[in-house]
Order: sequence, then C-alpha cells, then structure tokens
Amino acid sequence: MPYFFRVKITGWTASFRYPIFVYGYQPTLPVPPYSTVYGLISAAAGKVVTPEDLEVKYVFRSAAKGVDLETIYEWKVGGITKTNVIKREFLFNPELYLYIKEEEIVNCFRKPHYPLLLGRSTELAFVEEIKKVNLVQKENFKVGGIILPFPPIRPLNGIIQALPTHFSNTFPRKSIGTRPWFLIKDFQNYKGKGWVDEEMGWGIIIEEEKDE
Repeated sequence: MPYFFRVKITGWTASFRYPIFVYGYQPTLPVPPYSTVYGLISAAAGKVVTPEDLEVKYVFRSAAKGVDLETIYEWKVGGITKTNVIKREFLFNPELYLYIKEEEIVNCFRKPHYPLLLGRSTELAFVEEIKKVNLVQKENFKVGGIILPFPPIRPLNGIIQALPTHFSNTFPRKSIGTRPWFLIKDFQNYKGKGWVDEEMGWGIIIEEEKDE
C-alpha cells in the first residue's frame, strides 16, 4: 500500500493558458498542465524542480468558470504605445491536491521560498492542508481533474492538448517535454485498476494494462 503526502493548495481564482491562443479571447485549460505544477513546486522549493527530480500526481477541481475583462498594455522603449481590452476565462475557488512522496519537498510547502501561483502573477494561492495518506488498490473508481498521457488506457471523456512538462531555467525560457496530453475535467467512472485516495473518493494512479 503506497503512501503519499497530500498537499491541498487553494486560491480565489486560477487560469491556465492554452499555448496556441496568443491574441484575442483567452480561454483557460480545465486543469493545470504539468508545467504549472512543477513551477509551483519550484517556487515552494526555491529551486528548479523537474520531472527528472520528482514524480508528482495531482487532482484539480474548481467551483465555476467565469469571464473577466482585462486591459493589455503594449509597450516599447519610450512608453506605452496602445491598450487593448480582451476577455479572459478564469476558474473560481480552485483546489489543487498534490500527491508527493518526498518529504523534503513536501516540507517546502510549509514555508514556501517564493509566492505560490495558480496561473498568472495575480492569482495567489496558499497551502491549506498537508496530510499523509495511504492509497488503496481498486477496480472501478472515479477519476477527474487529472491529466494523462494520450492516448488513455481506456476510453474517457476529455480534451487533447499538446503541452510541455516543464520549462528550462534559461532566458528566454524553452518548453521541454511537449507531447499530447489528455485533460479530464469532470469526474467519471474508470473501469480498470488503479490506486485510490479513499478519503477523497477519487483515483490517483491508473495502472498500465498488460497484454495476456
């Protein structure tokens, strides 16, 4: 029975940008990409943390989605050249549950080195709870608020999006590990094997199926 530390991170709003939308209406991804999660962990740790350093699982949910008006200022040397107003989607009352085994990294969330964000620099987040939990192996359970490699092992409802796992620590930053991912927002039944957080009632790890 594997154990994890479950770190609950909450905020007022969150938004996760689609890489392909640069101008105009700005929709939000329904769940954060791995690059956002590893950026969050790096902020807490005070150093760059990548998938090579740490494996993390997570579940994300929010209460609602809204649209806000945002003023964009275009600037060049000498001052602002013009402004533009765009519509930007945001998620209300976000909750992010990180599942991490490494206690050293978990302890960084007790006193983060840098501010924690769930999206843009204005979307501050805070740690609400850190708890050690055991996962139970089950068949047929609920999954939602997660991101899986595409294609998924079994049919599920979600969206496909090419996303990086993290970014380089250079200027300008470079996206690393970009590949298709399957984003699952709504909770749904998964008819397979995996590891479940019984307290929360959702699956965390979906096991690979082996050919007979």
